Amino acid sequence: MKKHLLRRGGTLAAVVASVALAGAVPASAAPGDGSAYGVNVDVKLLGASAVKLGPLAAANTNGPTSNSTVSANAAGILTAGVINTSAVRDENSGAVTAKASTADVGLPLLKAALGNVGIKAVEAVCTATQEGVKGSSTLVGADLGSVGDVDSNPAPNTQIKVGLGPVNVATLILNEQIKNKDGSLTVNALHLKLLGGVVGALGSGDVVVSSATCGPAAPPMPLASGAGLWVGLGVLAAVAVPVGLRFTRRRSVA
Repeated sequence: MKKHLLRRGGTLAAVVASVALAGAVPASAAPGDGSAYGVNVDVKLLGASAVKLGPLAAANTNGPTSNSTVSANAAGILTAGVINTSAVRDENSGAVTAKASTADVGLPLLKAALGNVGIKAVEAVCTATQEGVKGSSTLVGADLGSVGDVDSNPAPNTQIKVGLGPVNVATLILNEQIKNKDGSLTVNALHLKLLGGVVGALGSGDVVVSSATCGPAAPPMPLASGAGLWVGLGVLAAVAVPVGLRFTRRRSVA
């Protein structure tokens, strides 16, 4: 089995790391913010013009908080079916949840290296709470050609090196997790990075399928208890006391 994988698909390596991987420019988010999109293509194929598509079905905690599109097609590069995204914030707890799911994903660009590549559903999820930010990816019915089936919940930053003969021309990253400098987390369920340069027999650039970015969480402000209650009482006092004083003065004058 291993020889079969090495012959056509290159080497498969699972890398669990907290550092950001080189590739598409990661997103960012202020505390309490989140975002998601289904597909983003930005590549320059060998001997062809640049191809840009997306971000498709973008959602954001500041609106629209949900989005969808029926299909995506970048000729010769990617095909996809229905995309659904959402990014919501709980105004009481400050928690953020962002999610992107893309159905029926195909990568015809990799046919020469891996054969037919198809995935029934690709989903990225991130959540930010007061305890921290975390993410996950799910690949349902993933068939990566000569690489074969993959885990439906791949380890963070799992890398598959894609080769044409002895030369690596691309890297396929599953469940890519990027910790951004602002404390937010970007989860790309699938990221195809074309290496470019002299060995870039396919081209250069990035294809991302199902991306979600979260947090960190906003400070909690529940009105019923804690700091929210004291803030609420303070606002009421600031408004009520001057009114009471004016009312008293008017009565005394009368």
